[in-house]
Amino acid sequence: MNIGITGASGHVGANLIRLLQPAGHNIKVLLHKDGRALQIQGIETVKGDVLKKETLKPFCTNLDVVFHLAAHISIGGNNYNTVYAINVEGTKNVMEAAQEAGVKRFIYFSSIHALEHHPLDRPMDETRSLAINAPLAYERTKAIAESLVLKQNKKNFETVVLNPTAIIGPYDFKPSFLGRTLIMIYKGQLPGLVPGGYNWVDVRDVAAAAISAIDKGKSGERYILSGEWQSIKTLASLVTEIKNREMKLPVFPLWLARAGIPFFALWSRLTGNPPLYTSESLSILQNGNRNISHNKATAELGFNPRPLKESLNDTISWFRKMSYI
Repeated sequence: MNIGITGASGHVGANLIRLLQPAGHNIKVLLHKDGRALQIQGIETVKGDVLKKETLKPFCTNLDVVFHLAAHISIGGNNYNTVYAINVEGTKNVMEAAQEAGVKRFIYFSSIHALEHHPLDRPMDETRSLAINAPLAYERTKAIAESLVLKQNKKNFETVVLNPTAIIGPYDFKPSFLGRTLIMIYKGQLPGLVPGGYNWVDVRDVAAAAISAIDKGKSGERYILSGEWQSIKTLASLVTEIKNREMKLPVFPLWLARAGIPFFALWSRLTGNPPLYTSESLSILQNGNRNISHNKATAELGFNPRPLKESLNDTISWFRKMSYI
């Protein structure tokens, strides 16, 4: 098949390409700036920008499937208009260009944060409402974009939505926010931990499910790709276990962590790392559902997430190989 990928230089895109290419597909990627993940022979690269629709026509030409991954992940108080432009207007531009070019299937990478997590005492699945009125820019814009994608589903333009949780794994070239978090924990660059955690999922399992969605994903449907919920404290313990060095970090209560946001920002500037604890990230840690079901994706896409410890071992090993740690 002729397959196009936006956001291919990101974490998921890098893994998606490396699974698609051995299967014999023709791959075309939209390159905006960073091409480190795209140093692979045999893929076609088209320079473009999701905010400039005229650059998307050559990208979408002669494609059967488009994976739209390009997005602005915001957990640090970014300007709402900037986040909206990329996540919503950019998605509209890519989708319109794909429709005009005759693309048959459009697979959109949304996020678990596009869905309502409350009530927290009930399992979370694909029946949850979109978080259209969420207070955080990333959550709201991903929800709006997902709504637009699902509304465009039709017989000659099938849309499928994927909602992954917190992604970790190898081929994280930039690295991602969560990749930088693991690096900071490994290097002992965190002043402390906070209560709460994420549902962690391996990027390779997400990429495999995305490929399965080409043939097996039902048009007009969403699929949650979740893994295993673990606290930040447990994650740090697993990382230090892999490092084979004991490291005990204090766990700040959330109220103290919120009060310390300016100090975390200062720590970030001193260490040269982006801030891990912001009002947005603390809100996500506090309000995330701990029981997120991937039953639908398992039944229909064959999604089978691997254990967290295996993902962490492979991720740390890849960071070592690349001299990130």
